[in-house]
Amino acid sequence: MAEEMFSLNDYFDRIGFRGKADVSFETLNALHTAHTLNIPFENLDVYYKRPLLLDKESLFKKIVTGKRGGYCFEMNGLFSFVLREIGFKVTDLLAGGRLHQILMVEIGDDRYLADVGFGNDGITSPLLLVEGLEQKQFTNTYRFGAEPKFDFALQRKAGDEFITMYAFTLQECSPLDFMISNHFTATYPKSFFNSMRMCTMPTKEGRITLTDKHFKVVENGETVETAIADDEEFNT
Repeated sequence: MAEEMFSLNDYFDRIGFRGKADVSFETLNALHTAHTLNIPFENLDVYYKRPLLLDKESLFKKIVTGKRGGYCFEMNGLFSFVLREIGFKVTDLLAGGRLHQILMVEIGDDRYLADVGFGNDGITSPLLLVEGLEQKQFTNTYRFGAEPKFDFALQRKAGDEFITMYAFTLQECSPLDFMISNHFTATYPKSFFNSMRMCTMPTKEGRITLTDKHFKVVENGETVETAIADDEEFNT
């Protein structure tokens, strides 16, 4: 019964995808971009101490049927299930001190980083895993740099410099690894995700972010920020 609840067509409707679902870069790129532009990164369940379940049925029910967002373990967990269902070769990885889930997707001889669940300044489309190659996506430019003890470091261009966002190895992780990392991230008292509510989503021109303190719109380098006074204003 659980498997029957997982529908690729319903997921495609959720993200507004109308393309051909085959194993190609064009499909991967279109799905990744549509997911990030249509499903918000949010930590509300973590903040309110609700259970976070990472199984296929629970992720589908929350994000697709319930039209919610999620954070990395939920967003990339669901995306991994979707890509595998289509037929992509996916390797689930951990980055950033093993506290952030990412995906490596292989198409032919090419390897790509997929990450629909980073949040602030995260990638909107898959990146070719080639060190030093600058790859522009809407308003951001990324590259992979070298990092001691890791295979790659994802870096974002800020002015004339590249700032490391997270480092990772290509060692495949198990479902148990993600359960442990998710539990720690969601329950550790000093975790950022327990300190404030946040909903954020990129746009082609920048990013929209709602927190306990402000509603911020970044568009073509310009920022407009409105203070949030209370819970009533946050919820509207």
